[in-house]
Amino acid sequence: MSHIKLMNIVGARPQFIKASAISRAIRNNFSDRISEIIVHTGQHYDREMSDIFFDELEIQQPDYNLGVGSSRHGRQTSMMISGIEDILLNEKPDCVVLYGDTNSTLAGAIAAAKIHFPVVHVEAGLRSFNKSMPEELNRIMSDHSSTLLFAPTNDAFKNLMREGFRPENSPPYTIDNPKIYLTGDIMYDNALFYAELAERKKASFLESLEVKRNEFVLITIHREINTDDKSRLETLMRTLITLAQEYSVTFVMPLHPRTILSLKTKLEQLFSDLKSCGYIRIIPPVSYLEMILLEKTSRMIITDSGGVQKESHFFRKPCLVLRAETEWVELVQNGTAELVDADPVRIRDGFLKFINDGSGLNYPAFYGNGKTAEFILSEIVMMFEKC
Repeated sequence: MSHIKLMNIVGARPQFIKASAISRAIRNNFSDRISEIIVHTGQHYDREMSDIFFDELEIQQPDYNLGVGSSRHGRQTSMMISGIEDILLNEKPDCVVLYGDTNSTLAGAIAAAKIHFPVVHVEAGLRSFNKSMPEELNRIMSDHSSTLLFAPTNDAFKNLMREGFRPENSPPYTIDNPKIYLTGDIMYDNALFYAELAERKKASFLESLEVKRNEFVLITIHREINTDDKSRLETLMRTLITLAQEYSVTFVMPLHPRTILSLKTKLEQLFSDLKSCGYIRIIPPVSYLEMILLEKTSRMIITDSGGVQKESHFFRKPCLVLRAETEWVELVQNGTAELVDADPVRIRDGFLKFINDGSGLNYPAFYGNGKTAEFILSEIVMMFEKC
């Protein structure tokens, strides 16, 4: 049997974490059949991605770093396409594995598909049905450039079918005859692995915050729609202060630098009120392990993050979503997450419902059995291994 050369393309800290599930499964179960190359586009500069980040999370360092940095969408994506194309022509991998919906995902899909390297898209089929979001365009175009598409949920799988992908396609699979799968979510694989790691490595973190397990609400706000709109941000924060004070519940808020900057420059008095509220703990951005521990030990989660929504389900926590739509529609349909946008009435109603009745909710296995990475790699072996 010949060895399969797999190229992982990532561009930001969350994608490194997603790719780590694949890397870990290769090390544990496929090291005799698959070798991997990791390409970091450098889409996001992240001071948290130091050697400590890789060591703490047991993640492999990238083999290439294009270092493209932040820029306008077109310039950034074009620089990544050019750099990825050079690496593809040099390394000649059997397939290119992409994750999610960033500009790095799109650049990898275009660069590979244009010169006929098969694309494997992990997290295929997710749709918010809002094409004003750059991520939505990235998802759609990446899916339609792929040969193997791994949908994490039943809704994602159905979205692909609605767009013309056929489950009955027979091999050989190509970009014109792609294969779609319902797989489960690799982030569930990671949640199980890293929750255990967090308990070992970050046991004193909760003590340092002076909070007790299952007695605090975790809040994350980082999306531009919430941080850059002064009126919207003020509404959200005033509503949260009121709820914390009225119901004497501790809120832990690891605030994104963008959120801090907006508060300091546009809403100075509000920022002062947040810091002086005895029930609110404003803390700097946390590491991934610390975030996992906060999610696992919280009572409820309030967020505008897609990833945190899912992780709330992994750890069986009710979740209020500070957005008008979500790509994880099954959570809302299940009643364990609620879309409240920036509406004070909906936020309050959702908060009261979950804080009073959250313990009786059910959390079905929407995201697989925690072995999604192994399934993906077994399919890659079947597709690309040559006798």
